[in-house]
Amino acid sequence: MPSIVLRAAFALLFACAAALPALGQDANVPPLGAPDTSGLLAPPGTDPDNPGSDDGAGGNSFDGGSAEATPCGDQTITIARMAWPSAALLAEIHARLLRSQFSCSVQVVTSDLAPTLSGMAATGQPAVAPEMWLDRVADQWNQAVKDQKLRQVGQSYAESQFEGWYVPDYVASAHPELKSASALKQDWQVFANGAPKAKFISCPADWACAVINRNLIKAEGLESLFDIVEPKNRFDLDQMIAAAASRKQPIVFYYWQPNAALSQLNFKPLDLGPFDKDKFACLGRRSCADPQPSSFAAEPVVVALAQWVFTDTPEVAAYFQRAQMPMAEMDKMLAELNEPGMTIEQVADRFVADRQEVWQKWLGGAPVKPVDGSAPAGGSAGGGDGGRAGAPPGGAFQ
Repeated sequence: MPSIVLRAAFALLFACAAALPALGQDANVPPLGAPDTSGLLAPPGTDPDNPGSDDGAGGNSFDGGSAEATPCGDQTITIARMAWPSAALLAEIHARLLRSQFSCSVQVVTSDLAPTLSGMAATGQPAVAPEMWLDRVADQWNQAVKDQKLRQVGQSYAESQFEGWYVPDYVASAHPELKSASALKQDWQVFANGAPKAKFISCPADWACAVINRNLIKAEGLESLFDIVEPKNRFDLDQMIAAAASRKQPIVFYYWQPNAALSQLNFKPLDLGPFDKDKFACLGRRSCADPQPSSFAAEPVVVALAQWVFTDTPEVAAYFQRAQMPMAEMDKMLAELNEPGMTIEQVADRFVADRQEVWQKWLGGAPVKPVDGSAPAGGSAGGGDGGRAGAPPGGAFQ
């Protein structure tokens, strides 16, 4: 039996671990259901080394002939810093790299999804939104793209899968055959602890994922083997997982990322199989008559640029096209943010200073210039939030 102090420490870790618009990050705001984002507009593909080539923007390309010129010219690049930690980290990291590697004037401005999108469409400010969740603002996004006011230049993360089923690393190590949801049918007793049925820890009943998880249990043929536990809220979900992890008890549960907990406590995902749009649509309905296995839908989370950045500063646009943050790196940074006294700015400084092998790829082969780890030129309009969790309008998956 772990001490009360240890259990409290785990509970605190989970309570502070949320990254961004994680599903139910705000327990009072149920997340959106799984939307059909297949119709979202996406600009034509571009050549990373010449992002203006597909729309005749070559006449506005940066003229590198002047030794005094920078890829940003005399423009200040404003970057939207959203309220949730992962988006704030991306904003601060990109600001530091634009300053040190491109000699750009940069300002980080506090914003949120809807005002960022409306500002980009109306005035071209802010210039960059490094973590834009398209299905939260689909109608506005589509209209702005039609009006050629902004551009999607790349994915925010190297991965697009944000939700899934997980087991702790100690379970994965002890049972190397347990790599997929389908394997639970053979290994269900691992999670039963001597009881007649095992337990699957889902999410609160009023979250969209609760319906999906119930149907997935049926689809995998696990109804007679697993009882589904649906916590009252996010806090209870985290406490359940933390208590089991502190005792090294075998558990299988639903969760999301980027998230500090998944990095710090080393949970491993189970393979849910390929995503199928029609099957997943049924999984999201309470009345799904014949649920079939499918992974969770991928989320469109993209880097958005105001149109003038795309056309007038193509080197900067190409940088953002390449700047896909590996999910594991973000998980680690969110865990660092839980360290006493750490701020968004300090974690961003550490990433830039220590993880050159990650961000150097974003430069497209350009030589790396020295970085000093200081705050970006132009300052930041928003201070560090120390890991405080916020959520975009309507809640979100992540």
